[in-house]
Amino acid sequence: MIRSELAKDILRQGSEVLAIVLLALAVAWVHGRGWLGGHATCLLVLALALVKTIFFFAENLTHILLATRDNMPYHKVLGLMGVNMTQITLSFALDFWLLETADAESFSSINAAWSRSELVFEFFFYSVLNFSFFGFGDVTPLTVPAKLVTLMEVLLAFFTVIFLLSDFVSLKDSLRVRKRHED
Repeated sequence: MIRSELAKDILRQGSEVLAIVLLALAVAWVHGRGWLGGHATCLLVLALALVKTIFFFAENLTHILLATRDNMPYHKVLGLMGVNMTQITLSFALDFWLLETADAESFSSINAAWSRSELVFEFFFYSVLNFSFFGFGDVTPLTVPAKLVTLMEVLLAFFTVIFLLSDFVSLKDSLRVRKRHED
């Protein structure tokens, strides 16, 4: 039973990563075909980032509440949240890449001679720094869509890292006390 649950979790998480990558590639393809101009592509990326932010917020909250209800060991919660954080940073890295692809003025310190893979790596690095609150300042968002997408990632990181992970134990204890009072 535990193996089937693990297999379901791996399949679900893998499907989410695949959906994130395919969505980014679809937006890049549509933009590359000229069906959407740079400004429209940036607005589409902004809208999709907002939807993904809401999804990740709800998913993280659901995971933490289920983990608390099921009395999941802390190391398993950390593992689950680590996978979610990886998905989030990948998702935002692709959003940043799409913004830069649609509007080369979206971020500072981006070298126009970089290959696509170098650019994706740079934005993954930028995303990890945003999510971990290090933010070296090598890359800075310059346009409103780039600033808003960066802000969404930082707020989601704050919620995920600070609120959920650091308060997991106290949340677990408070729900246990509430459950005892209901029984």
